[in-house]
Amino acid sequence: MFELIHSLWRQKKLIAATMLVTALMAFGYVLFAKQIYQTSSLLRPAAINELDALNRSQVYTLPAADALLKVGLALESYENRLNFFRDHPDLFKPLLQPGRTLEQSFEVFNRDAITLVQPASNKDNSESSYLRLELTYPASLDGVAILNGFVDYAINKQREQISADLKVIISNRLRELDAQINAARSSYLSDKQGKIASFLEADALQKARLEDELKALRLQLKIEREARIQQLDEAIAIAKSLGITRPTTPSAMADAAQGSSSRLVRTEITSQSIPLYFMGSQALQAERAALLKRTTDDFTDDRISQIRKNIQLLEVNRQVEMLGKRSNEDVFLKDIEPLRAEVVRLGRMNTDMSHLGLASIDRKAQVPTDPVKPKKALIVALAVVLGLLLGLTIATVRFLTQRRQQGVRPELPPT
Repeated sequence: MFELIHSLWRQKKLIAATMLVTALMAFGYVLFAKQIYQTSSLLRPAAINELDALNRSQVYTLPAADALLKVGLALESYENRLNFFRDHPDLFKPLLQPGRTLEQSFEVFNRDAITLVQPASNKDNSESSYLRLELTYPASLDGVAILNGFVDYAINKQREQISADLKVIISNRLRELDAQINAARSSYLSDKQGKIASFLEADALQKARLEDELKALRLQLKIEREARIQQLDEAIAIAKSLGITRPTTPSAMADAAQGSSSRLVRTEITSQSIPLYFMGSQALQAERAALLKRTTDDFTDDRISQIRKNIQLLEVNRQVEMLGKRSNEDVFLKDIEPLRAEVVRLGRMNTDMSHLGLASIDRKAQVPTDPVKPKKALIVALAVVLGLLLGLTIATVRFLTQRRQQGVRPELPPT
């Protein structure tokens, strides 16, 4: 062992030269190697006032933590990254190489350069939520412009998506409200038609009953007139047979038969009606002639005039007429004022979300002062250590080789 140490000391120049060579090689590597930089952007949940107008719309609810999560999904989206890569070819021009398609160049960049870091989801404490987007890039790229531009691009894309979702929700809600208003209008029209039909049916029924009553009453009066004519015929025959030509009474006939004075004034009270033939044949024949000449019996009963009046009133139903003359029937719809107010509110709602604060950029990407790769000091230090180990190994091998050539077998230390 002492001989080995002594041999290593004698070969100290070799060991030092080996260390120097490896250090120079490492220094040359770090001097000419491609420098890789890293920058990052930190995003936190937006302030409550940024999303207050959207949340108070009662159409789209978006808490700050969910908004940040949406931004994170947009930042992590492969499609968004590829579209940003395509839309900004000037920023990624150094990555384009002959023989590679645009998608292949982007795939290499997306796999190795962009990293999204976010903590475990904690809905109870949204203030601890954050998003950190890291970009590792060579010196030939403007990494700061790429990262800040991509963050703004992803936020704008998410704003456009929210705006599109809001328009769809409002459109669907308006269609639903329009369907409810149309349903109320259809219900009103059906109810109006039902009322008109009910009124007309009631009028028709009442008119038919009145016409039936009028017909029956006229028939009754005709029968009574015919019966009266028959009674008059009998009374006329009796009066002629008795020789009664003028109206008289039974007492007057008795006095005339006994020859009583005609100057006598007589008052007669009887509980029985005087037979019709005492009216005399002249009066009865005159009444019979009048009855035969009669063409209608309507004037003989006041009920007929009342019935005809009621029938005339039923010819036109003024309530039905007013229902049919309604020009703006929407004013008569019930319980649709809230629906109309909601339609007006939704129609005036602003769907432009271009200034919606979805996330607060706590720290934008800044130009790094030092590259993250290569680590010059570490590489040179490792090269020096490696040179030392290599020099020691070479010196030890030389020592053992010289001993073997001299025929001396070194003793192994006891195990």
